[in-house]
Amino acid sequence: MSRTTVQEKTRLILWGMAAGRCQYRGCNEPLYRDPLTQSEFNQAYVAHIIADSPSGPRGHPTLSEALKADISNIMLLCDRHHRLIDRQDVEGHPVELLQAMKKDHEIRIELQTDANEDMQSHILLFGANIGNHSSPLNFKEATLAIAPLRYPASHLPIEIGYKNSSTEDDIEEYWRQEIQNLKSQFQMRVTQPIIAGLIKHLSVFALAPQPLLIELGRLIGDINKAEVHQRRREPTTWEWDSEDRPIEYKIEKPTTKSNQIALNLSLSAPISNERIVNALGNDSAIWTLTINEPNNDFLHSRSQLSLFRKTMRSLFDTIKLEHGQDTELHIFPAMPVSTAVELGRVWMPKVHPVLHIYDQNQKRNGFFKAHTITHT
Repeated sequence: MSRTTVQEKTRLILWGMAAGRCQYRGCNEPLYRDPLTQSEFNQAYVAHIIADSPSGPRGHPTLSEALKADISNIMLLCDRHHRLIDRQDVEGHPVELLQAMKKDHEIRIELQTDANEDMQSHILLFGANIGNHSSPLNFKEATLAIAPLRYPASHLPIEIGYKNSSTEDDIEEYWRQEIQNLKSQFQMRVTQPIIAGLIKHLSVFALAPQPLLIELGRLIGDINKAEVHQRRREPTTWEWDSEDRPIEYKIEKPTTKSNQIALNLSLSAPISNERIVNALGNDSAIWTLTINEPNNDFLHSRSQLSLFRKTMRSLFDTIKLEHGQDTELHIFPAMPVSTAVELGRVWMPKVHPVLHIYDQNQKRNGFFKAHTITHT
C-alpha cells in the first residue's frame, strides 16, 4: 500500500490527463460515477508504477524514493485493476507494461480532446438488436471506427431501428409498419435535432434488410453531412482501410426494350436475370450494376464507396435519359449495407426515377416488392 501522499495539484493533473477514466488497457471505466446506479462520486485510485518504497510492488532501491510523487510514475485506476497490479498479479504487471498503458491512454485522450468542433460526429445505430451489447452494432466499436478523423459528439449513440415484430416479413403489412416506424424515429431523433442545429455530422452504422437501409439513406439525404460505415468480416471490423484497393463497377445495358425497367444490383452476390423475370414478367428491360466477382466482403475503403456513389448517380441519369422522365425503376438489391444506404442518399426526388424496391424472401419463393420511394 502506498505510504506517500501525492499532492492535490499532481492528482488533479493526473485526473485531467486520464480524462477521469481507468488507465488499465482495455478498461477505460469512468471513475466519477458508479456503473450500476450512475451515482456520481470519486472511485479512483492513484497507483504507483514503481512503488514508493523498495519493498513495495515493483519497488526499486533508488527510483522508489526519487519518483514517489512524480506524475510520470502514477496511474489512475479503478479498484479492480488497482488490486490486480499491486496484489493479485504483481509479476504479470512489470514497470514497462504499466508505463506503456499509461502512455497509450494519455495519448489517446489528448488526440480526442485536442480535436476541434468540426471533428465531432453523432453516432447513429440502426438495426434489429441495437440494445444487445453482443450485437455487431454497439457504441464502443463505432467510436473506434470513426477515430482518429472524428470523435463522438455525445457519450450516447442515436439508436433507431425496428424491434422484433409479431408480423412476418413476407407480407406487405410488415414493411408498411417498419417503414413508418423508421420515418417516425428518424424525424424525432435525427431530423428535428438537425434543424435545431444540434447535429452537424452523422456517422452511420446499420444492419437491416436492404429496403429499410435504402429508406434510411433517403431520409439522411445527400445534403446532410454523414459518413456511412461498412461492417467487414475479414477481419471483423467497422473501420475503413487506409489503403485503397482498386475496384471497377461494371454496368450492363438491357438486351431488350420495354417500358418496365429493372436494375439488378449484383454486388455482394450475383442475381440471375431469371429471378427478376419471375418477379416482373418477361416484358422487362434489365440494367445490371456489378463487379468482377460479387462477394460479401469486397468493400474496404472510403474511396470504393465514393466511387459507388458517383457510379449510381450517373446510372440514374443514364436510365432517365434512355427511358424518359417518367421512368419507374424496379430495384433488385444484393449489396453491402453501406452501398444500400448510399443508394438512398444519392436518389433525388423529382430528378431520379420512382424506385420500387424488392426483397428476397424464401416464403415467397423469390423477390417481392417491399417498398416504394416516390417523389412526394
